[in-house]
Amino acid sequence: MGEPHVHSHTQTKAVLNRMARLIGHLESVKRMVESGRDCSEVLIQLSAVDSALKGVSRIILKDHLEHCMVDAVKENDMHALEQFNEAIDRFLK
Repeated sequence: MGEPHVHSHTQTKAVLNRMARLIGHLESVKRMVESGRDCSEVLIQLSAVDSALKGVSRIILKDHLEHCMVDAVKENDMHALEQFNEAIDRFLK
């Protein structure tokens, strides 16, 4: 697969903070299931987790486009562009 594209991220702290909250929320949903909470309540919380995960994905995607892909285009790094296309294909499945 080649060498990974080295780049800087401006949103790492925000992503990590959101991920920590997401993990906590998911653990809370797990406890809900373990304690036999109503399925409707669990589904509502899972919907919130899904929405939060999509929010993190948007931040990473935007940061990658604004920084990594701009650098890759400037450097004519076709490998990085191909990797990004593959990642987008998998992400959108």
